[in-house]
Amino acid sequence: MTSDASFYPLAARLQALPHVSVERKVPLSRLTRFAVGGPAEILAATRDPESFVRMRRLTDQSGMPWMVLGDGTNVIAADEGYRGVVLRYTGSRISLAGSTVTVEVGASLQSMVDFTIRRGLAGIHTMTGIPGGVGAAIYGNAGAYGNSISGCVEKVRCFDGAAIRDFDRAACHFAYRESVFKVRKEWTILSAELRFEPGNPVEMAQQAASIREIRDSKYPPSMRCAGSIFKNLLFAELPDAAAARVPASVVREGKVPSAWFLEQVGAKGMRVGGIQVAAYHANLIYNDGGGTARDLRAVAAELKRRVREEFEFELEEEVQYVGFG
Repeated sequence: MTSDASFYPLAARLQALPHVSVERKVPLSRLTRFAVGGPAEILAATRDPESFVRMRRLTDQSGMPWMVLGDGTNVIAADEGYRGVVLRYTGSRISLAGSTVTVEVGASLQSMVDFTIRRGLAGIHTMTGIPGGVGAAIYGNAGAYGNSISGCVEKVRCFDGAAIRDFDRAACHFAYRESVFKVRKEWTILSAELRFEPGNPVEMAQQAASIREIRDSKYPPSMRCAGSIFKNLLFAELPDAAAARVPASVVREGKVPSAWFLEQVGAKGMRVGGIQVAAYHANLIYNDGGGTARDLRAVAAELKRRVREEFEFELEEEVQYVGFG
């Protein structure tokens, strides 16, 4: 196992970089929305893209394990912590040229949604209230109410470990809650260009307000959760026996909510320690204040087991696990 002392030289080298802040033994519970997780050995952050590239290169050269963390919305960090380096790029500038928005991935998705609504740019206003940063939204191809961020992406700029590269939309390999960046985790998104169609700012603001009211009633901003924890299912990809049991009224835009399957297996209200499935939403798992990552994984595993035994397919989490063996 890597000793604590072995991280000292790297921490010092990172700290010497311009525009970089470095902390040791930072609890990941402070950096993730579930509010669970032990300490990261090193947390290094910058809002300067050149400094981020230098951070990555130094970390790669050290041979230490590393990961990139955004707002931690969809992350479950192990109770034992992460024996490696957590890198954060926090650049958050948003600018507009014509109908193209250029955004750094440290910006919150909500700030970009609000930016586009005020300027009458249609395409992501239905994503209002989704927590997390723009980088994570592109990484996981976030979406809501028929819109996905991939529909607006023109170009993504990332660092692949050797050089900064630009990817057009096709090269991003977007699919439902997927992208090439989710497969190639060593590629770090730095910024993106998104193109929008004109829209009515008043109408979009009204629709966004209505959506936000619904979302906040399901997922209060103060709730320690990741929103829905399991991906919804593409109806066409379900096993025939499972598809035959799904009422037509449940299928929306070719997808079946995971919550429907979870309801059938009695998920609502289930609890392990301080982790509970909401009584009103079977695909919402939250930390009521005393939960641990171990509890979270136990709940997720039990829900997957129940659905697998009843419907003969495997639910897939939207969340990412960090620090587990």
